[in-house]
Amino acid sequence: MKEQYQKYKHILLVPLYGIIYVSWFAYLEKTIVSHFHVIHMSIDNYIPFVEAFIIPYFLWFFYIAFVVVYTMFFHKQEYFKICGYLFTGMTIFLIISTLFPNGHYLRPSSFPRENIFTYMVSLLWKADTPTNLFPSIHVFNSLAAHLTITRCPNLKKRPLILYGSFLLCVSIILSTVFLKQHSIFDVITAFIMAFTLYPLVYKIDYRAIFRTKCA
Repeated sequence: MKEQYQKYKHILLVPLYGIIYVSWFAYLEKTIVSHFHVIHMSIDNYIPFVEAFIIPYFLWFFYIAFVVVYTMFFHKQEYFKICGYLFTGMTIFLIISTLFPNGHYLRPSSFPRENIFTYMVSLLWKADTPTNLFPSIHVFNSLAAHLTITRCPNLKKRPLILYGSFLLCVSIILSTVFLKQHSIFDVITAFIMAFTLYPLVYKIDYRAIFRTKCA
């Protein structure tokens, strides 16, 4: 039993952080409903509402879960990297949302048509308020997931997975603005955060630094 715990104890990282993130985010969703800073860029006005993008938007949940679970069991080093990357970015998002309450008024007052996709969007909008927007976690996490796939030896050698991941990543990013979930500003800040955190997580050998200081 002890050996099994030692072998799989790293799995606990995700549920432990998940409790913190979900609790904090739920608090923000309930408290930040008005009196927020409006996020908007002029280009947002020219982006049409395209309900079909609800499919890649929802696929995001499976996409992130697949990458995290795969590395969890088959590539522990990348698992720790992506956890550090995701958890840092998501915590920065929570801090920004807490200190700088934000939201938007991009959602249309009524749907231009009725179909299965607009019905799915209506369910999303009932559950997800147009607040706590930037940097977009949908965008940031998608970039992190694709980056991880390009780094995993067993995945990056498979063109179908590699290119499929790229297309899904791009589709998810586009979905955030075509569904009026986010402003272009949220997308830009997510890219900035992703590129800023990348060298801090993936390029610096903190264990080597720690060993040097302790020597």
